[in-house]
Amino acid sequence: MVVAGMMMLAATACKEKKQSEDIITIKYVPEKPKSPIRSSAESRQTEVTWLGRPYVVLIERMPADSLPMVTDERGQKYVDNSIRLTVMRNDSSLVCRKMFTKGSFSSYLDGDYRQQGVLDNMVFHKVEGPELKFAVVVSHPDSDDEFIPLELSMNGEGNISIRRGNLLDEGDRGEEYLGPEED
Repeated sequence: MVVAGMMMLAATACKEKKQSEDIITIKYVPEKPKSPIRSSAESRQTEVTWLGRPYVVLIERMPADSLPMVTDERGQKYVDNSIRLTVMRNDSSLVCRKMFTKGSFSSYLDGDYRQQGVLDNMVFHKVEGPELKFAVVVSHPDSDDEFIPLELSMNGEGNISIRRGNLLDEGDRGEEYLGPEED
Protein backbone atom coordinates (compact mmCIF):
# COMPACT_ATOMS: atom_id res chain seq x y z
CA MET A 1 0.00 0.00 0.00
CA VAL A 2 2.84 2.33 0.75
CA VAL A 3 4.43 1.46 -2.58
CA ALA A 4 1.14 2.04 -4.40
CA GLY A 5 0.71 5.41 -2.70
CA MET A 6 4.24 6.45 -3.67
CA MET A 7 3.65 5.40 -7.27
CA MET A 8 0.50 7.52 -7.41
CA LEU A 9 2.37 10.44 -5.92
CA ALA A 10 5.17 10.04 -8.45
CA ALA A 11 2.71 9.79 -11.32
CA THR A 12 0.91 12.98 -10.33
CA ALA A 13 4.19 14.83 -9.72
CA CYS A 14 5.48 14.03 -13.19
CA LYS A 15 2.22 14.83 -14.87
CA GLU A 16 2.42 18.05 -16.92
CA LYS A 17 0.01 20.73 -15.87
CA LYS A 18 -2.03 22.24 -18.65
CA GLN A 19 -1.10 25.91 -19.13
CA SER A 20 -3.31 28.54 -20.57
CA GLU A 21 -2.35 30.03 -23.94
CA ASP A 22 -3.93 33.35 -22.96
CA ILE A 23 -1.56 36.28 -22.39
CA ILE A 24 -2.97 39.15 -20.40
CA THR A 25 -1.49 42.60 -21.03
CA ILE A 26 -2.49 46.15 -20.32
CA LYS A 27 -3.24 48.11 -23.45
CA TYR A 28 -1.30 51.37 -23.69
CA VAL A 29 -3.58 54.25 -24.48
CA PRO A 30 -1.59 57.43 -25.11
CA GLU A 31 -2.86 60.52 -23.36
CA LYS A 32 -4.72 62.74 -25.79
CA PRO A 33 -3.34 66.25 -26.13
CA LYS A 34 -5.28 68.88 -24.24
CA SER A 35 -6.33 72.19 -25.68
CA PRO A 36 -3.34 74.52 -26.29
CA ILE A 37 -1.48 75.41 -23.10
CA ARG A 38 -0.90 79.12 -22.45
CA SER A 39 1.52 80.84 -20.10
CA SER A 40 -0.05 83.31 -17.74
CA ALA A 41 0.23 86.99 -18.58
CA GLU A 42 2.79 88.67 -16.36
CA SER A 43 3.86 92.23 -15.68
CA ARG A 44 6.89 93.32 -13.65
CA GLN A 45 7.85 96.91 -12.92
CA THR A 46 11.27 97.81 -11.51
CA GLU A 47 12.54 101.23 -10.49
CA VAL A 48 16.24 101.73 -11.20
CA THR A 49 18.82 104.47 -11.02
CA TRP A 50 20.56 104.59 -14.36
CA LEU A 51 22.90 107.24 -15.73
CA GLY A 52 22.39 109.15 -12.48
CA ARG A 53 18.58 109.43 -12.85
CA PRO A 54 15.54 107.37 -11.85
CA TYR A 55 13.93 105.16 -14.51
CA VAL A 56 11.10 102.66 -14.59
CA VAL A 57 11.57 99.33 -16.38
CA LEU A 58 8.33 97.56 -17.29
CA ILE A 59 8.38 94.00 -18.69
CA GLU A 60 5.08 92.49 -19.85
CA ARG A 61 4.76 88.87 -21.02
CA MET A 62 1.61 87.98 -22.96
CA PRO A 63 0.50 84.77 -24.69
CA ALA A 64 0.35 85.63 -28.40
CA ASP A 65 -2.36 83.83 -30.36
CA SER A 66 -1.11 85.56 -33.51
CA LEU A 67 2.19 83.63 -33.38
CA PRO A 68 2.57 80.05 -34.66
CA MET A 69 1.91 77.47 -31.95
CA VAL A 70 4.62 75.10 -30.78
CA THR A 71 3.87 71.36 -30.75
CA ASP A 72 5.84 68.92 -28.60
CA GLU A 73 6.65 65.28 -29.41
CA ARG A 74 3.37 64.07 -27.85
CA GLY A 75 1.33 66.42 -30.06
CA GLN A 76 0.53 68.86 -27.24
CA LYS A 77 0.22 72.44 -28.55
CA TYR A 78 1.54 75.52 -26.72
CA VAL A 79 0.83 79.20 -27.34
CA ASP A 80 4.07 81.16 -27.77
CA ASN A 81 4.60 84.46 -25.92
CA SER A 82 5.51 88.01 -26.81
CA ILE A 83 7.29 90.31 -24.38
CA ARG A 84 7.06 94.10 -24.36
CA LEU A 85 9.97 95.99 -22.79
CA THR A 86 9.29 99.60 -21.81
CA VAL A 87 11.88 101.91 -20.25
CA MET A 88 10.61 105.30 -19.08
CA ARG A 89 12.19 108.32 -17.48
CA ASN A 90 10.81 109.61 -14.21
CA ASP A 91 8.59 112.09 -16.16
CA SER A 92 7.03 109.11 -18.06
CA SER A 93 8.78 109.97 -21.35
CA LEU A 94 9.89 106.89 -23.25
CA VAL A 95 13.46 105.79 -23.71
CA CYS A 96 12.41 102.55 -25.40
CA ARG A 97 9.30 100.48 -26.04
CA LYS A 98 9.93 97.32 -27.99
CA MET A 99 7.98 94.11 -28.57
CA PHE A 100 9.97 90.87 -28.67
CA THR A 101 8.98 87.46 -29.98
CA LYS A 102 11.01 84.28 -30.33
CA GLY A 103 11.79 85.48 -33.87
CA SER A 104 13.64 88.47 -32.38
CA PHE A 105 16.25 86.00 -31.12
CA SER A 106 16.20 83.46 -33.97
CA SER A 107 19.84 84.03 -34.99
CA TYR A 108 20.87 82.87 -31.49
CA LEU A 109 18.74 79.70 -31.52
CA ASP A 110 19.38 76.37 -33.16
CA GLY A 111 16.73 74.77 -35.37
CA ASP A 112 15.23 72.78 -32.49
CA TYR A 113 14.55 75.89 -30.39
CA ARG A 114 13.31 77.85 -33.42
CA GLN A 115 10.73 75.09 -34.02
CA GLN A 116 10.06 73.63 -30.55
CA GLY A 117 10.89 76.52 -28.20
CA VAL A 118 8.80 79.32 -26.73
CA LEU A 119 9.85 82.79 -25.57
CA ASP A 120 9.55 82.02 -21.89
CA ASN A 121 10.71 85.06 -19.96
CA MET A 122 12.67 88.30 -19.73
CA VAL A 123 13.85 89.81 -16.46
CA PHE A 124 15.77 92.94 -15.56
CA HIS A 125 19.19 91.85 -14.33
CA LYS A 126 21.27 94.91 -13.43
CA VAL A 127 22.65 98.30 -14.35
CA GLU A 128 26.19 97.86 -15.63
CA GLY A 129 27.96 101.10 -16.47
CA PRO A 130 25.97 102.90 -19.18
CA GLU A 131 23.76 99.88 -19.94
CA LEU A 132 20.69 98.13 -18.60
CA LYS A 133 21.14 94.34 -18.66
CA PHE A 134 18.32 91.81 -19.08
CA ALA A 135 18.20 88.02 -19.06
CA VAL A 136 16.01 86.33 -21.69
CA VAL A 137 15.04 82.66 -21.83
CA VAL A 138 13.79 80.64 -24.80
CA SER A 139 12.83 77.19 -23.55
CA HIS A 140 11.12 73.96 -24.45
CA PRO A 141 7.57 74.15 -23.06
CA ASP A 142 7.02 72.56 -19.65
CA SER A 143 10.76 72.08 -19.10
CA ASP A 144 12.82 73.71 -16.39
CA ASP A 145 16.17 72.46 -17.65
CA GLU A 146 15.98 72.75 -21.45
CA PHE A 147 16.52 76.39 -22.44
CA ILE A 148 18.74 78.87 -24.24
CA PRO A 149 19.87 81.83 -22.08
CA LEU A 150 20.31 85.17 -23.82
CA GLU A 151 21.61 88.52 -22.62
CA LEU A 152 20.01 91.75 -23.81
CA SER A 153 21.72 95.11 -23.23
CA MET A 154 20.29 98.58 -23.77
CA ASN A 155 22.26 101.83 -23.86
CA GLY A 156 21.07 105.37 -22.98
CA GLU A 157 19.80 106.02 -26.54
CA GLY A 158 17.57 102.95 -26.42
CA ASN A 159 19.81 100.89 -28.71
CA ILE A 160 19.63 97.18 -27.98
CA SER A 161 22.23 94.46 -28.47
CA ILE A 162 21.72 90.75 -27.90
CA ARG A 163 24.14 87.94 -27.30
CA ARG A 164 23.88 84.31 -26.34
CA GLY A 165 24.24 83.80 -22.60
CA ASN A 166 27.11 81.84 -21.16
CA LEU A 167 26.42 78.45 -19.61
CA LEU A 168 29.43 76.79 -18.05
CA ASP A 169 31.83 79.15 -19.81
CA GLU A 170 30.45 78.64 -23.33
CA GLY A 171 32.15 81.81 -24.50
CA ASP A 172 30.92 84.81 -26.44
CA ARG A 173 28.66 84.09 -29.43
CA GLY A 174 28.67 87.62 -30.81
CA GLU A 175 26.24 90.51 -30.76
CA GLU A 176 23.52 91.86 -32.99
CA TYR A 177 22.41 95.47 -33.00
CA LEU A 178 18.70 96.28 -32.81
CA GLY A 179 17.99 99.99 -32.84
CA PRO A 180 15.27 101.67 -30.78
CA GLU A 181 11.74 100.96 -31.87
CA GLU A 182 8.49 102.32 -30.54
CA ASP A 183 4.99 100.82 -30.68
